[in-house]
Amino acid sequence: TVEVETAVVEHRAVAEAAAVSAPHPIKGQCIHVYVVLNNGFEMTADLELDIKRRVRNKIGALADPDVIHAISALPKTKSGKIMRRILTKVAQNDRYLGDTSTMADELVLQQLFTFRGF
Repeated sequence: TVEVETAVVEHRAVAEAAAVSAPHPIKGQCIHVYVVLNNGFEMTADLELDIKRRVRNKIGALADPDVIHAISALPKTKSGKIMRRILTKVAQNDRYLGDTSTMADELVLQQLFTFRGF
């Protein structure tokens, strides 16, 4: 996932990214990428295609993300580490998040679950 995140962040529209694995009915597992876009950019079909193309060119077709979610902020601990465990749970449609006491801003959870339709 680090390689995918690096390729995604190299795009001029992306400020931050986190990649996680999620179940897929045919492939078994697929890649979900959560991105925070730079000011002045919004997620469009063209931008999503451009980000996927960048990953494909840098790493290969195997690493092509199946889903790209644009969000305002990534869930982070108070020390600034991305909470990939939370992102994985959201990608798996699992509402039980466990301990979130170290999360810096729990309002991010509302946006993540609103996006997923919970």
